[in-house]
Amino acid sequence: MMAGDTLVTVSLAGSLFFSVSPTEAKGKVLLYLLLTIAPFAVVSPLLGPLIDRSANGRRLLVAFSAGVRAVLCILMAQHLNSLWLFPLAFLLLVSSKLYVVTRGALVPEMARTDQFREHAERVGDAGWPNQQVDEEKGFAGFNAQLTLLGTLVGLIAGSVGAGILKGIGATSVLVVASIVYVGATVASARLQRPTKMVRDEVAGLTQEERDRNALNPLGDSEVAWGLGAASLMRFSVGFTTFLLAFGLRRVSAGLGWYAFALGFSGIGSLGGLAFVTRMRNILKESTLLTIALFATGVGAALASLHPVLWIQVMLAGWLGVSGAVAQPSFDAITQRNVAPGAQGRTFARFAVRQQLLWVIGALIPVAIVLSFSVGDRLLAVLMIIASVAYPIGRRNAREG
Repeated sequence: MMAGDTLVTVSLAGSLFFSVSPTEAKGKVLLYLLLTIAPFAVVSPLLGPLIDRSANGRRLLVAFSAGVRAVLCILMAQHLNSLWLFPLAFLLLVSSKLYVVTRGALVPEMARTDQFREHAERVGDAGWPNQQVDEEKGFAGFNAQLTLLGTLVGLIAGSVGAGILKGIGATSVLVVASIVYVGATVASARLQRPTKMVRDEVAGLTQEERDRNALNPLGDSEVAWGLGAASLMRFSVGFTTFLLAFGLRRVSAGLGWYAFALGFSGIGSLGGLAFVTRMRNILKESTLLTIALFATGVGAALASLHPVLWIQVMLAGWLGVSGAVAQPSFDAITQRNVAPGAQGRTFARFAVRQQLLWVIGALIPVAIVLSFSVGDRLLAVLMIIASVAYPIGRRNAREG
């Protein structure tokens, strides 16, 4: 999935930002930011409940999202220079967000299925009812491993896509993306079916769970505070990305600086994901979220002292580390504290809020001309305050 999404991004990136003047770029970026939110308007209210209706349906929805994108890429390749490109790109984004939301609910389901089957093989059916299985073990690690794999594949696919774009053209990149999505469809269809115990657990909500979800649509205090922390991390990524992009445009920096920034961000993400994978059994997810917030604030504060291009590129890498630590940790908090039968709509709802904060963060440097030093200071103050407020608020909410 990540390889296909990366190839699509490569095929469309040139016309959005790099091939036009800075004034035109602002208008196109604003349109792009609106387009990134719009698919969630479909996924959250309509497809979120669909994800929760049956455990087996989640596996099929993942395969469906890949198959639809395979077809859409072929259609986009045929209409790359016409207005049909925009509705096709919108549908592709909807399909992509459907996969992202479904994956969040699918991780614990697949983890429990693996553990149940492994345990049944070890003790036999007769011993199963009296045995305990740690259903919560390693959710943050599972999330990080999936994202780590996706990031690695995305880096490789981005390099391949850039080569194809330069040598043959954007149409060929979309054709290759379609072939990749066909492979993703086959792989998704081969995901193992959940055990009956997992199907029964996921298929519906108890009345108590329905009442709790109605009273607390954001989840309990642990989930609600975690959502706030993770959303601020998304804000910082959006803010820093476009602060750097428009800052580089103002000084007429070459494309090499963009490449360095993307490269450092990818390397930082790999480091952050590796950290989560190793530390998931040592540190709580809430502690990892606090570390991510504080590290972002400190990194931005240090960058503001030396607002030169190479320091901003290094900051992009540091944000890659922090963001990669925060998101799998928050996903694990949600997976652990939200009823399995409500995880589809919950992940959809949370994805909307996180994407909205990312867009708000991105809009600030698009709408207001900010120097690197001023932007970094603003970010440093916000994130250091958040790193103090999050653990205190979380603890007070739990004690209350």
